Amino acid sequence: MSGGEVAGLVIAVFWAVLVTLLAVVLVRLAGALRQATVLVAAVTERTVPLLDEAAETLRAANDQLVRVDEITANVQDAAANANALSSTMAATLGGPLVKLSAFSYGVRSAVARQRSAGQPERYVPQQTERELIARMVKAEVRSATARRGVFARMLRRG
Repeated sequence: MSGGEVAGLVIAVFWAVLVTLLAVVLVRLAGALRQATVLVAAVTERTVPLLDEAAETLRAANDQLVRVDEITANVQDAAANANALSSTMAATLGGPLVKLSAFSYGVRSAVARQRSAGQPERYVPQQTERELIARMVKAEVRSATARRGVFARMLRRG
């Protein structure tokens, strides 16, 4: 065999190995493409119902928003009606009610002054109820400590 024939044989073997390797790669690539096709089909099969559910949920949410808008409008109308009614009531009854409450306060004050006229320690003009209670508590504390002091003195002597 000559050098050209050996070189041709080496090149032929090289090409045979290369074609075999390319055939293996192509077979594996075809398998990967089949798996990708199956995966895409499965994802599509699951995605379409999810999109339908999402669209249905959006429709239901829009319906609820329409209802909320209607309720809000009704509440605003009711508030406007209540405001108008309260202003009408205030204009109609406000003046007489204020006069009636002022009169009843005056009557209560006069009755309280008459009742406490004989007992000035119970009613002092310009004194709040809290001050009256504080004065009564202080008087009770003084009387209790004074009695205890007398009793303690008697025990010391005895």
